[in-house]
Amino acid sequence: MSAKKDDLHSELPSGLRRFNALRPGINLLYSIIFILLSVLCVVPVIFVIIISFTSQSSIARVGYSFVPAEWSAEAYRYIWHLRDFNGFPTVLRSMLNSLSITIVGTLLGLMLISSMGYVLSRPFFRLKKFYTVFVFIPMIFNGGLLATYVVNAQLLHLKNSYFAIILPLACSTFYIMIMATFFRISIPEGIVESGKIDGAGQLRIFLQLVLPISLPSLATIALFLSFGYWNDWYQASLYLESHRHELFPLQYVLINIEKNIQFLANSDMVASTQSGELPTETMRMAIVVITVVPIMFSYPFFQRYFVSGLTVGAIKG
Repeated sequence: MSAKKDDLHSELPSGLRRFNALRPGINLLYSIIFILLSVLCVVPVIFVIIISFTSQSSIARVGYSFVPAEWSAEAYRYIWHLRDFNGFPTVLRSMLNSLSITIVGTLLGLMLISSMGYVLSRPFFRLKKFYTVFVFIPMIFNGGLLATYVVNAQLLHLKNSYFAIILPLACSTFYIMIMATFFRISIPEGIVESGKIDGAGQLRIFLQLVLPISLPSLATIALFLSFGYWNDWYQASLYLESHRHELFPLQYVLINIEKNIQFLANSDMVASTQSGELPTETMRMAIVVITVVPIMFSYPFFQRYFVSGLTVGAIKG
């Protein structure tokens, strides 16, 4: 394999060989820089996880440390013992809500964004200019919070439902323009023409020919959508009333816990069997871990499509 690479490298002109080759010292410098950047990204996450498993008394004595004087999972036990009115774990219910909202919202968003982007990318679509302007205007002029709330809550009657959390984030004009540009530039017209020759309609061409070779862009949009849904709490604060505990997403519940963390020791939500000092500092770190770790596992899933989608859909002459 290395001999084949050397042969390909020797076939390049001398000027290109000079620009494509890195000196050993420069290569070592780049390696050190990327290792340092990786450490800067990973170490804070590890540090937060360690603090979340540190006892409150250890933090009070010696402060934050990579090697705590005493390990404890008390922060997670406090969070787990939070119960709703039906006795169900509040965090577990909200995590299931966020997981369902993220999956449904991401799939719905991909369907709306990709289909609209494909329509706007077709050169012979008669209403292309009209719908392009129609989609582009909200990117510059937003309707505002009051108008959005009136439409969603009073006109569409989405208040106190999952639709109020899913639909406002499902379709982004920015993502539509990205998909339209991708379809227009990266999808060869020969693929669409081959489908027409075989008698396929536009819907079949879109589903069976265009989407399978659009995995990189679809994975990118899906990743952004899933992060947006998982981290969203603002829609819940707008459209869910305080008594609808069964609909609360994870972020909204954790933010409320973090805001009232000093009062949880005397709260009715804490089990009566609990006693001792409330682990305020470690609980904050535990909230960060609960928020970040589940969504971290989604990135490798999308990364696989980033790589595999690059080699799909080539046209053979």
